[in-house]
Amino acid sequence: MNDKKKIIGICGSASRNSGNLAILKFISESEKSEFDFEIIDDLTDFPHFRTELTDENVPEKIADFRIKILKADGIIICTPEYVFSIPSGLKNILEWCVSTTVFSDKPVGLITASASGEKGHTELKLIMKTIQTCFTDDTTLLIQGVKGKISKDGEIKDENTKIELQKLVESFKELTKKLAANTAYSK
Repeated sequence: MNDKKKIIGICGSASRNSGNLAILKFISESEKSEFDFEIIDDLTDFPHFRTELTDENVPEKIADFRIKILKADGIIICTPEYVFSIPSGLKNILEWCVSTTVFSDKPVGLITASASGEKGHTELKLIMKTIQTCFTDDTTLLIQGVKGKISKDGEIKDENTKIELQKLVESFKELTKKLAANTAYSK
């Protein structure tokens, strides 16, 4: 019997082999005994959001994405900040889900890993609150100066960053279990 939680990791970076992807790979590897972790790391494949297609004639790639989110036990987003905001690719896929309930009551971990990241992190939390996800202060993390904390080959070289990520993951697991128990209780 597989008791692993199905977790979707979303990398908001537009760069291949980014520090954000390295962080998601670190989480995936360190939690492989508990998570069935799928990383979505190329957001350029998703069509641009169009309001007239949100309910009918939804592009197949978007319909598949919505189903993955709906079936997941939790979501972890790791993104940089671009021009004091979240990257357009990440905002695009989130906009495709605003008119749905696929994110409603989902436990999420929110990581902004960037040079500064403060405004992007605040924006990400606001968007995720708007689409009714569940997160706590302990399941959000701002990693500033990320380029100095991850090697060119994708290894996290800053021990404090590893510790912070492990704390976030533990809090995310607790939130996931708590919400799963509440859902089971209400059925």
